[in-house]
Amino acid sequence: MIISSAPGRCGVVGNPTDMYGGSVISCTTTECAHCTIEKATSLILRAGDCVQEIKDVDDLRLTGDYLDISKAVLTHFHVDPAKFHAEMRTWTDVPEQAGLAGSTALVVAVLGAVAAKLGIKMDPYCVAETARKIEFGIMRITCGFQDQHMASFGGLNFIDLREKERMAQDDDEPLATVEPMAGLVRDLPILLAHTGIMRNSGVVHKSIRDRWLDGEPAVVDGYLRIAHLARLGKKALLLSDWTLLGELMNENHSIQRDLGGSGTHNEVLIEAALAAGALGAKLAGAGKGGTIIALAKDTESIAKALTDAGAKRILWPKPSPGLTVEVRT
Repeated sequence: MIISSAPGRCGVVGNPTDMYGGSVISCTTTECAHCTIEKATSLILRAGDCVQEIKDVDDLRLTGDYLDISKAVLTHFHVDPAKFHAEMRTWTDVPEQAGLAGSTALVVAVLGAVAAKLGIKMDPYCVAETARKIEFGIMRITCGFQDQHMASFGGLNFIDLREKERMAQDDDEPLATVEPMAGLVRDLPILLAHTGIMRNSGVVHKSIRDRWLDGEPAVVDGYLRIAHLARLGKKALLLSDWTLLGELMNENHSIQRDLGGSGTHNEVLIEAALAAGALGAKLAGAGKGGTIIALAKDTESIAKALTDAGAKRILWPKPSPGLTVEVRT
């Protein structure tokens, strides 16, 4: 039996410049996505109430249900269903379509389990790059690189993505630079508030991406500034300068909001957090719903204020392990 898991993530500062050759600081959630692989007489996929026996390659076509992630990973590895006899089950603790990279965490968890089943060894960079190829190339999701690296590496990281703005993953494209910071930073006083609104981050990202590709100055200059804020944020984290980090988060959000990347429900929670004394508050991922992140010295009081303002769920992120795979004999 193979058991794997990978965490969600929340963008502290710098997002969404992982799609634009920028820099981000990101922390894992304690919630994870999971995959198990057990012996079976045929290939069977399970996800929630969805169950399907995969008899041939045609059965691996994506249909828009919860089995698509497993199908996409198997497609990437050119798995022959007639020879890959296993029952694969997936589930997740990460809120669905909440801007916390839950679907990417599931891709990474499945990827780790299938690679183990096939006897393929992959380092964290290879896992992240492969997961991104699966999402972008097979699942046709408009996405950057932050989510895959966080699910793969885990922890609290500064990630530099210069020269990856084309998102083509060409052979001569450099790898991301991932700087682990969890061991250098005292407890990061952050919390998450989920709006309860489900959204497709690929759709949220696409329109602004098109404007960036067209060279719209507000988008180009704005994202250069946000990437710089992440680099300043690394210094603030090392100094535990929460006031400065809060200011950087607020400016990050102001730019993204003015570009149209936020949403009414996000703004209600962000305003509530700041009014209650949060030092900083912004989108944790894509906007138009999803989740916001707040930085505060008294996170409990901010959590209450956010709940009173309509947050459907409060989450408490912290640095936690990335992809873990256990093979039981």
